[in-house]
Amino acid sequence: MGERHVIDPITRIEGHLRIEVEIEGGRVKDAWSSGTMWRGFEVFLKDRDPRDAWYITQRVCGVCTAVHAVASVRAVENAIGVTIPDNARIIRNLILGTQMIHDHPVHFYHLHALDWVDVVSALGADPKKTADLASAINPHSPASGAGDFKATQDKLKKFVEGGQLGPFTNGYWGHPAMKLPPEVNLLAVSHYLYALKLQNKARQMMAIFGAKNPHIQTLVVGGVTCVADFTPSRIAEFLYLLKDMKEFIDNVYVPDVLAIAPFYLEWAGIGGGLKNYLAYGDYPTKVGGGPENQWYPRGTVRERDISKAQPVDVAKITEDVTHSWYKYDTGSPLHPSVGQTSPWYTGVETDKADGKYSWLKTPRYDGTAMEVGPLSRMLVNYASGHQATVDAVNGALKHLNVGPEILFSTLGRTAARAIETQIMVNQMESWVNELIANVKKGDLETVADYSMPMSAQGYGTVEAPRGALGHWIEIGNGKIKNYQLVVPTTWNGSPRDHTGQRSSFEASLIGTPVADPKRPLEILRTVHSFDPCLACSVHVIDPVSNEVYETRVV
Repeated sequence: MGERHVIDPITRIEGHLRIEVEIEGGRVKDAWSSGTMWRGFEVFLKDRDPRDAWYITQRVCGVCTAVHAVASVRAVENAIGVTIPDNARIIRNLILGTQMIHDHPVHFYHLHALDWVDVVSALGADPKKTADLASAINPHSPASGAGDFKATQDKLKKFVEGGQLGPFTNGYWGHPAMKLPPEVNLLAVSHYLYALKLQNKARQMMAIFGAKNPHIQTLVVGGVTCVADFTPSRIAEFLYLLKDMKEFIDNVYVPDVLAIAPFYLEWAGIGGGLKNYLAYGDYPTKVGGGPENQWYPRGTVRERDISKAQPVDVAKITEDVTHSWYKYDTGSPLHPSVGQTSPWYTGVETDKADGKYSWLKTPRYDGTAMEVGPLSRMLVNYASGHQATVDAVNGALKHLNVGPEILFSTLGRTAARAIETQIMVNQMESWVNELIANVKKGDLETVADYSMPMSAQGYGTVEAPRGALGHWIEIGNGKIKNYQLVVPTTWNGSPRDHTGQRSSFEASLIGTPVADPKRPLEILRTVHSFDPCLACSVHVIDPVSNEVYETRVV
């Protein structure tokens, strides 16, 4: 019997997450993942106008707002049977693509990199050697002279001497699991600060066709409302910003991931977790098409077999509440179209075999736990023969001189985001060109007519940066009768189901080495690799001494 340790809450995420682990012999033997905040969107959406749902549900997240807006408006459109105009399809693809190239770099540099990069070590780096290293990795890397790195180092020293490390306060600096040389640490810290500035460009891109960021204003049931932005100057502004983001992704983000990865190749064998992966697919290539007309294919990969992708039937999705703080009228898992949201809080009961311990329901596909997210998308794309993905994944594996087996790991999850960001930024200009072609031929249609029925049912799916996202709606008397959201972190961070089957977070932590339970850096690495949408500081409780260790993670 190992010792129980609780990390609550996990930091550098969105929302509130509690991780409890049992450690034996320096490794995680068992794990329990708990979402500790209930928000009740499904409840307060009832009896509202279905046309308002997209506007409300994008408040579900403070980061990936647009993806909920699109999933919601698609759910209503699916229910009422309206086909949006081609320009609306293109604009929604551009909005979702912009969200992707914004979110992934932010996750790597500002939420995840500090699990691998020792900021204090950077103080001991030689700026000239760091510049030589940056040039060797990529001669086109911006702001990479010795003077640039010396300026970053001086800024860090001022932070330290002033006792104001800001976002770098209370990290696990000097932890034995940190392995980067000082010069690589200085390079990464410099790019951490550079990425803070670059993300503004992604926000500006979103605001051009979305009207504002983070909460877009441009959607309506039946299309989009930004036809006034179909001008040469607005489209050119979008393209200039896209060019800047592409240069950053090609010359900074992807090279950084490929430069850091070789120092942590043992993490290619840690954190794999589940063996089954699901992706809804996205980015319609034409209006009125189904999943077969998506640039990103819909599918599953089973038992890590990337030689083929399996089809997805959304009718096989269920949610279980055996270990969740809800109760159903029946004891069986429910499809989201008939889902129920009846809160039933009992306290954390991880000490009981049938105990409840999370506000997250437990989604299953055909009764099986599935991982969702960038890694799942890259695997499904690869198995489906998506050429851009096949080329990018093979290129990364060749660069690292490793086989595809490393994909099924904590490191693989982190690399998948970088690969996907480059694929996306390369694709987006083609969508802009489709928009320009439509405008040139005089097609300015952006909204389709429809009538709202008194009753209908539908669903909408989106590939959000964190993974497969689905909204289900039932309309009754012209109002929302039932609304259910199955979000990526629900798939990955949910508790066990009624069969005892673990979800992704819990499964991926089994076997993780932990050098010091009071500084659980290794656990954070794997949990952060999923980019959980849940947030704050870390409290570790020693079950023997009942001592509480409190650490703030940045």
